Amino acid sequence: MDILIIGLGVIGTTYGSVFKEAGHNVEHYIREGSNKKDITNIEVTLLDGRESSKGIQVKSEYTVNPHSKKEYDMIFISISQGKIANVMEILRKEAFKGTILLCCNLWYDKQYLDKIMQGYDYILAFPVAGGCIKIKREGLVTKAELDCCLFDHFMIESKNKTTISNYKAICNLFKSSNIKLENPYNMLEWIWIHMAINAAVISVIGKNGDINDSITSVHKLMNSLKLLATTIKTIRETTKIAASRGINMKYYRNELWVYKLPAQLSAIFMKRMFATNNLTRRIMELHGNIDDLQYICNSVYNEGKTNNVPAPVFYQYLEDIRRKMIER
Repeated sequence: MDILIIGLGVIGTTYGSVFKEAGHNVEHYIREGSNKKDITNIEVTLLDGRESSKGIQVKSEYTVNPHSKKEYDMIFISISQGKIANVMEILRKEAFKGTILLCCNLWYDKQYLDKIMQGYDYILAFPVAGGCIKIKREGLVTKAELDCCLFDHFMIESKNKTTISNYKAICNLFKSSNIKLENPYNMLEWIWIHMAINAAVISVIGKNGDINDSITSVHKLMNSLKLLATTIKTIRETTKIAASRGINMKYYRNELWVYKLPAQLSAIFMKRMFATNNLTRRIMELHGNIDDLQYICNSVYNEGKTNNVPAPVFYQYLEDIRRKMIER
């Protein structure tokens, strides 16, 4: 396939590297003025979960190919902070064509999303990967290092929920890259639930840890039954906020059952998972994009307040974090 990755972020570059490894043509659109514009090679350290549930660490070098055409089989968009509308304006201005694979945290309803995406066929998806990119400048040379982890599956909208013409080709793309596809009942609702769960986790980490030392704060959570039990209780609050958007939660029992157990029991399961699952632990350690984390938390917080959903722990924790950031 001919694939265009928008930007040079963690998710796009991680999947771009495995797509290229599988023999596909992968190019990047990087806007003028970006501090990544002159990056041509990236040193990649990948904890790869496709062959082993424990993950296999591999190192490679990824060559960044700039866009060379206007039409692609797939345009891969993974951006943070609710900037999809801005990206779509760029795509229209540049006259790019292709089916869009939209892999973002989304707190829009379907009607508003369709309006933003107007003129393009698109399919909703969500990556199961994470990491961070470090940029170093040595004189006139800009170097980049990507530290990332990749799971063996990827969330994507089911065929009967989308009208794109090349659904099978996109499925084959992931199959060729040794990545299994999973189809939630409703991809947009699944993303809302995922964001709600993440907002709860972030709020507990931020309230009980040092916002200037995210890795230590994450480890503190993963190793504490008390904090994990608090996280479970907070997730119950934030998933009620997600449900207030009209989600029928019975379709997501597989994702939510562990949070229905007594909090202390759920905490034991979570602590054991973090202790034994290298990939889950690593993705927690690497997810440190403050702007993205704020977008997730603020979206859920504002929705809860608007819909008058009781969530006292989540609201208080997030308000305390905001005060910490002001005082920082």
